[in-house]
Amino acid sequence: MGAIGPGLMILFGVTHSDTEADAVYLADKLVNLRIFCDDEGKMNKSLLDCGGEALVVSQFTLYGDCRKGRRPGFSEAALPAQAIPLYEKFVALMKERLGKEVPTGEFGADMLVSIENDGPVTFMVESKAD
Repeated sequence: MGAIGPGLMILFGVTHSDTEADAVYLADKLVNLRIFCDDEGKMNKSLLDCGGEALVVSQFTLYGDCRKGRRPGFSEAALPAQAIPLYEKFVALMKERLGKEVPTGEFGADMLVSIENDGPVTFMVESKAD
């Protein structure tokens, strides 16, 4: 399991319609998204501007549907045969764009994840509009 300093903790989920183009879009979006504060306290800097790090953890439960019943349904989450290659592609793209290692969790494993959230600031970034 990896650890990082200041940067992004990315919980990465894959659904059935996701493709490599979605992985490219998300990597480009996340390294350039201006969500870090500048000297005036305004969200004006990107991960690239700050020289920040990224940690990527696969998270199929992001596609858990809790609208019906009392137990989430995961039919929208892609199966590992589709999800693993897209997860690995995304991680490789993040490494390429940041020019540094990108620690990851273990795909499909039960992990204890600790997040120290400065802000707190949390965004959900999708590759497709609904």
